[in-house]
Amino acid sequence: MFSQPVIFLLLLLLIGIIAKNQSILIAVIVLLILKAVGFDSKGFSFLQSKGINWGVIIITIAVLAPIASGEIGFKDLTAAFKSPYAWIALISGMVVALLAKGGISLLAKDPHITTALVLGTILAVSLFKGVAVGPLIGAGIAYMAMKVFEFFK
Repeated sequence: MFSQPVIFLLLLLLIGIIAKNQSILIAVIVLLILKAVGFDSKGFSFLQSKGINWGVIIITIAVLAPIASGEIGFKDLTAAFKSPYAWIALISGMVVALLAKGGISLLAKDPHITTALVLGTILAVSLFKGVAVGPLIGAGIAYMAMKVFEFFK
């Protein structure tokens, strides 16, 4: 009745309750419901393969919404580039996107790294109120660190 995945999800649910983390609570409850109705056989692999892309699309929509609503316009864009912080943000965005690119290849070829990254993300989200974009960025950082390690090895 209580398989290892269900016990693991229930443990995560408990962590989410203790940490009062709505993201973990909703995610675990949805997964438990999908598992209970039998969606897990092929559905979870579909979610796993498409979920990151869907998440990126939703985050991108949220980021672009102020442009669509007119809150941010060309005037704001040109004014922002007069600030050193805007340049730091621009460069940071580029670095993160490039790190994520390396992270995708690492996650695809090295499943045991995925487990550690997901656990790290769960702990950060549950205990430290982090945001669950960690596995992809974390994989990118890990990929870069591994390349540096290999270079000096």
